[in-house]
Amino acid sequence: MISDAAYSLNAPAESAPDHEAEFGREPPRARPVPRVNIQAFCEDQDTASVIQRAAEDRRLAKAHVTVQMGGVQAAVAFYKNAATPNLIMIESLLDRVPLLADLDRLAEVCDPGTKVITIGHINDVMLYRELVRRGVSEYVVAPVTVGQIIESIAAIYTDPETGPVGQVIAFVGAKGGAGSSTVCHNTAFAIASALKSDVVIADFDLPFGTAGLDFNQDPLQGIGDALATPERLDEVLLDRLLSRCSDYLSLFAAPGTLDRPYDLQPEACETVLDVVRENVPWIAVDVPHLWTAWAKQVVLGADHVVITATPDLASLRNAKNLVDQLKVARPNDRPPTLVLNQVGVPKRPEIPVKDFGAAIGLEPKVVIDFDAQLFGTAANNGQMIEEVSDKSEAAEAFRTLANLLTGRSEQKSERNSLLAPILSRLRLTKAST
Repeated sequence: MISDAAYSLNAPAESAPDHEAEFGREPPRARPVPRVNIQAFCEDQDTASVIQRAAEDRRLAKAHVTVQMGGVQAAVAFYKNAATPNLIMIESLLDRVPLLADLDRLAEVCDPGTKVITIGHINDVMLYRELVRRGVSEYVVAPVTVGQIIESIAAIYTDPETGPVGQVIAFVGAKGGAGSSTVCHNTAFAIASALKSDVVIADFDLPFGTAGLDFNQDPLQGIGDALATPERLDEVLLDRLLSRCSDYLSLFAAPGTLDRPYDLQPEACETVLDVVRENVPWIAVDVPHLWTAWAKQVVLGADHVVITATPDLASLRNAKNLVDQLKVARPNDRPPTLVLNQVGVPKRPEIPVKDFGAAIGLEPKVVIDFDAQLFGTAANNGQMIEEVSDKSEAAEAFRTLANLLTGRSEQKSERNSLLAPILSRLRLTKAST
């Protein structure tokens, strides 16, 4: 029997979806994995290829993953003269009895605390139960997918008592003045209103951020203080630094001053966002229009990316560059959401919406028409578009974007419908029968 010193007992993660999580499909929902060493010993080249692709995912960016062929036999021979890593992934083509015998041999050379994921080629309940009894962390039936590998590894290092990790939405403009900040703030407002769930707007444009102005807030502290000393940020300090905008919406405001230069470190941004993710379900990150090391890391590491563009040539070029970069760097995530803003400016030549999407290979999910009166009034009053005119097309566009990002289907209201009284009577009649 495999001793608990060799394997740590963990509840197996739920099976991942059967489809491959590739660019354009539903990505795996998993927490980022900490800095651990992972070594995989495979029997099948396809399995090795999948694990290698999973190792390149952003959620495993901190982990050090190596993949070798040879299965259990190669692992046993290797660890006779080497210390075992934090996690071993073993693939076996054998049936239940010889597989268990091989794992017993592996246990003899494992160091205490090493965890194991077994990849097998038989769907056997008795085998699964015996593996759990021996303390194996997870059993996955081949053929495996990238999503399964990511979620299986993440589940081992996730505290089951903690809630789901918050989702980061990075809003980035294809060019300066595209209106990305306005889209970010109004979409966050719509998410908070629709989900009745806490949302934090993190304004990373420290010298020129407008989130405070847009919500008529002038907090003395904000995200600048957190980024200056990220190691001090915890739940208590976070609550003190946030500025409350509504029951469910809070603001991590930028200083908005030029008294000093702001040179952000990628590690500081990552630490701050990790703390916010552990305390808030949704984080809308207002990324300024630049491409530094920290800005690139924030965008590539987000759960969702929203690109705001205007229908002109500069936006077309930059949006295509962004989409191409995201496709290469985030192959297991859904594509970015494209918002075409300021459409229909009088007397301005524009690229048609259809042609714009075709040129970059991404259909605009939301199109926002130019409305100087509405947006100017909202900006000057420190209000959101929905507060100024909740029935406007722009307000509806932000609600649509909020639904797309959160996975909610559009709920059609019957309250203002002429058919509402008839539908109500029909429901009452059906209930009485």
